[in-house]
Order: sequence, then structure tokens, then C-alpha cells
Amino acid sequence: MRVVTSGSAYLDIDAYACCIAYAELLNGLGVAARAVSSAPLNASIPLHLKINGDSLDDYLPKATDEFVLVDVSDYHHFDPLVVLDQVVEVIDHHPGYEHYWEQRLFSAADIRPIGACATQVFQRWESADLLPDISQHSAALLATAILDNTLNFTGQMTTARDVQAYAVLARLANLSAGWPEQYFIECQAAVESDLGGALAADLKQMKPETQLPRVFAQMTVWDADTLLQKHRSIIHRWMAEQGDDWVLNLISIRDRKSCLLAESLVSQHKLSAFLSLHWHAGMAVLEPSMQRKELLKLGLSVSL
Repeated sequence: MRVVTSGSAYLDIDAYACCIAYAELLNGLGVAARAVSSAPLNASIPLHLKINGDSLDDYLPKATDEFVLVDVSDYHHFDPLVVLDQVVEVIDHHPGYEHYWEQRLFSAADIRPIGACATQVFQRWESADLLPDISQHSAALLATAILDNTLNFTGQMTTARDVQAYAVLARLANLSAGWPEQYFIECQAAVESDLGGALAADLKQMKPETQLPRVFAQMTVWDADTLLQKHRSIIHRWMAEQGDDWVLNLISIRDRKSCLLAESLVSQHKLSAFLSLHWHAGMAVLEPSMQRKELLKLGLSVSL
């Protein structure tokens, strides 16, 4: 059995879509596979696209099972069910562990800069000539993951391959032209219904060598200004409970900007070391918006 899984902290739409769609592809190729995770789902996954409520398959791997990792390559953050020596494939677009996996898996390690891991999984469907057989649900998940991870194609890591993949998948999933706006509005409603849960479900503890604040949360919404007008004090209070060195990257799709919230001067100085930022009352605005993975890449380049 191939167990297709991802990270330990949470599943976002990209990880969730890739687990499900890649397991479906492997089964279509005659390789027994299951999409499995013990991590909670975050607010980026619309209710009507969830296949099993607020979790993924809770299958317990057997000693002979193999593991495929999607949307994660840092082995410190794999789902705890993963046995490192039994990982046979890694598909990811986050920087930092390319060399490690190339040495272990050679061509079975596909780690490269691209807007969404979902695009990499789409390309596997395409290469296998099985796109006509993809389920409408998997096509919708992959397409939506591309929207989310490319920030509706405005993110700096967006490539022509992401745009092409979305066009094909949206057609296969019968998504309307208005789906992108509808999706991000749904995400914002989910975030506002449980702010603490949304922050916790997309929060990472950063290592010192990244040059980033130790606690880094991220949320993507349609209209960040409206959310901050309603909930900024709650957000600040919740983040402060996680430690003194924190930042929230609140990405606003409508305005194509990132609102960076950081209270401490230490946190602000870390970010200002490699970004041109003007801080006012604990907030700085980045235009165009940037994702945490892009900021991580910049932070790592400063530390080299």
C-alpha cells in the first residue's frame, strides 16, 4: 500500500487536494494507495469539497506500507505516521530540502519552485494520459488549491504551468468563472467564524536560521481590511498568547496585498532586514502580496 500524506500541523487545500488526487491517480495506475492524515483541516478547504468531514482517512499504516509525501519535504514536520526510511516519493514546492531528497530518492524527489503542489500532481495525471478519467471532485480540489496557492494567480511564485493547469482542471470540474471570488469569500467566512482555530490551523514555528519571527501565522481572505476592522484586537491577543516573537501574514486577494502584523520591535526588525517595510501601529503592508514560503526563501537567502 502507498500511503499518500503530508505535514503534521494541519492540511491546507493544497496538501489535502494533492493527497486525494494523487492517491486516485496511483490507484488508476494499478498501485494500491490511500490518502491518509492525522492532521486537522484548515479554513482553506470549503465545506462542500471535504470528503470525510473535518478529517482525512485515518488508516493506520502497516509495516510493509510505503509513503508518498506531498506539499512537504521537511522531514521534521511529516505526519507522525510516516516512517522516514519507507518514503518512496516526495512532491513539494517548498525550498530547503531539495538536496537531502535528491540524494535519497533521485528522480522520485520532485521539489521545485512552482505556484502550487497541485500543479505538480496535475502534471502527473497529464503525463499518465489519464486526465479524462480524473473525478470531478479531484479536479475541483486541485483547481481550487492552485487558486489558493497562487493567490488567484497574483503570487510571485505563479508560473505559466499553474495557469494552464487551472484552466484544464476548472473545465473538467465545471467550475464557473465566478468560482475564484466565491472561494476566497467562503474562506473569509470560515476564518471569521473561528478566528482562533483559523490562526492555529495555519501557524508554523520557524527555526532561527530562517531569519523570521519564531511564530509565523498566515491567513488568506478576500478582504483583509474588513476583517481587521472587526477582529484586529482579537487577533493580536491570540497571537500574543503564542509568544513575544510573532507575525501574522494576512493576505488580501481583493487588494493584492499582504498585511503583516507584528507587535514587537524584534519581530519587525527581522522582517525589515530583507524587506522594505514601513511599520505603523504594529502593521506593515506589502504590495503585491507575498506568501510565507516566499518570505522563507528570502529569509534563508539572507542567512547564507
